[in-house]
Amino acid sequence: MSDYLVIVESPAKAKTIERYLGKKYKVKASVGHVRDLPRSQTGIDTENNYEPRYITIRGKGPILQELKTAAKKAKKIYLAADPDREGEAIAWHLATALNIDIESDCRVVFNEITKDAIKESFKHPRPIDLDLVDAQQARRILDRLVGYNISPLLWKKVKKGLSAGRVQSIALRLIIDRENEIKNFEPEEYWSIDGSFEKGAKSFDANFYGLTTDKVKLANEQQVNDILNKIKGEDFEVAKVLKRERKRNAAPSFTTSSLQQEAARKLNFRAKKTMMLAQQLYEGIDLGKKAGGIVGLITYMRTDSTRISETAKKEAFEYILENYGEEYTTPVTQQAKKSEKAQDAHEAIRPTSTLRHPDTMKTVLSRDQLRLYRLIWERFIASQMASAVLDTVTADLQNGDVLFRATGSQVKFPGFMKVYIEGSDDQKEDKSKDKLLPLMEKGDIVKSLEIEPKQHFTQPPPRFSEARLVKTLEELGIGRPSTYAPTLDTIQKRGYVTLETKRFVPTELGEIVHSLVFEFFPGIVNIEFTVKMEQDLDLIEDGQKKWVEVIDKFYQGFEKDLRHAEVAMEKVEIKDEPAGEDCELCGNPMVYKLGRYGKFMACSNFPECRNTKAIVKEIGVKCPTCKEGEIVERKSKTKRIFFGCNRYPECDFVSWDKPISRPCPKCEEMLVEKKIKKGVQIQCTSCDYKEEPTQ
Repeated sequence: MSDYLVIVESPAKAKTIERYLGKKYKVKASVGHVRDLPRSQTGIDTENNYEPRYITIRGKGPILQELKTAAKKAKKIYLAADPDREGEAIAWHLATALNIDIESDCRVVFNEITKDAIKESFKHPRPIDLDLVDAQQARRILDRLVGYNISPLLWKKVKKGLSAGRVQSIALRLIIDRENEIKNFEPEEYWSIDGSFEKGAKSFDANFYGLTTDKVKLANEQQVNDILNKIKGEDFEVAKVLKRERKRNAAPSFTTSSLQQEAARKLNFRAKKTMMLAQQLYEGIDLGKKAGGIVGLITYMRTDSTRISETAKKEAFEYILENYGEEYTTPVTQQAKKSEKAQDAHEAIRPTSTLRHPDTMKTVLSRDQLRLYRLIWERFIASQMASAVLDTVTADLQNGDVLFRATGSQVKFPGFMKVYIEGSDDQKEDKSKDKLLPLMEKGDIVKSLEIEPKQHFTQPPPRFSEARLVKTLEELGIGRPSTYAPTLDTIQKRGYVTLETKRFVPTELGEIVHSLVFEFFPGIVNIEFTVKMEQDLDLIEDGQKKWVEVIDKFYQGFEKDLRHAEVAMEKVEIKDEPAGEDCELCGNPMVYKLGRYGKFMACSNFPECRNTKAIVKEIGVKCPTCKEGEIVERKSKTKRIFFGCNRYPECDFVSWDKPISRPCPKCEEMLVEKKIKKGVQIQCTSCDYKEEPTQ
């Protein structure tokens, strides 16, 4: 018989913790929640202070019975669910089901699954925090009232399988608003004048800046010609040289959202995959007996804080001192200012031990686990290192009253950049990359080698990638760290958006659902209203507001909108459109249907004939292989766009890069649009011909 029973959510976590605590402790897993609202009904008594009706989750009966049996044999029970609102709610549900006094010291929390952290946490048990429970319960009830009332309405008025929720509706709105911006965007012309110059034997680049009187923006060709006519001869005088030293600080250790963003940028991981791998690293990896058995490699992965413990800082300091030298250490941790929205409940995401270098983990981690662990380890180490120091030079070159400006930089001291440099959503080369200018002093003469005017057009804002959408939701204060991954997953599963070249594109179905929710439930898609609701939920957690009052204030207006929508919302008929061709199997007309992932072609004789075809888009280019077919845009099984001949399988031409209609001027072979870091570049598939990239 064990003296103490400890209950956690995860079986993997249970094994690790039991080994740390010793023989007197029995650790069992609840495998997540054991109680929840019923799936078949709302489960909220709106006439009785929004009292929730909790039931044992289907399939959890045997687990709960096992926990009850173990509880009867134990002298003391500890509830050690995750250290967040969700974990506090799980602990509360377990306490209720097992008749544990919630005011007793039954709750244990820890930020990392290591021997020292676990043992220390059991020295400081506390009662269940009911403010945390109320905040989570309020969020759950709010989402249930929204989802279980709007979703059936959408089933009735549009089609079955649809849903609407607070955070997902805002995410969908952001994607659709951005798509509308792109559609309505009118490009504006602008010009630049790029120059190639020479000082001594060294050449360098400079760009037109303005006139000696003012900076000038070039809007049209006439302005450009006027500037070019002002330039007399090849000689430019160095009018000014500005040299300065600039410091660049490291990014702070990861929060949940910044981890999701950086994993998307650098590892090409979806948010859902990032969180799954982080959970595995947190709960514990078997490092072998000599290395301590099963050990949690990172701290808790659901956090919006950049705080680092003093112990972790000290260990990192000693590691950096030993491996990089004193000049790379810093007594002041480079941390971002804490966001007003951050709960700061626990630390940032970091390795539980700096000494577990990623290179030593290769034999115990899967490839993707190792890649994510390396990202977390390097980011943390860099966050504790000295700033990088860059020497920057700006030189103004003058010809008459025309000014060109050259800029250069050189890394004087790499600091944290020796370990890690933060990624960016902007597909540009790292600004820290060395770009040296020749030594120049005021009054020196440099010679122009080439002056080239270039026409440009402004580009529409980019569609949202997962990283950019997570960042936007966080900046707006919509949702919380744990909600981003499931939200992005839901809007894709419902068929409201698709991912094209890693960017979100709304489907026709998504636009229909959004327009209905926008018209009849404006509060649900109102960003300011949703942010205020998030703030109210935080105030519940802080004990400054009562959850019933917050829910009631929302529901009074929501119920009126619901009653109006049930009467006024018209049924949306998604009619099949003629496709203009016959089915090759039965001869009946083919039609366009709206499915989960957008439109597709199907036989009108369904269900007798189940022939379906993807809609292909011609791009106006003849097939270079067979010379007869047309190149069409297709999608692979993983939704990646590629290009092939419409005579397939007779012709097997295929290309990931988009072919264009004109031939290579050098060898007459096919030109394609190749996506590169700087944008899109037209290249030949046969010779070395390349054109200047465009954004």
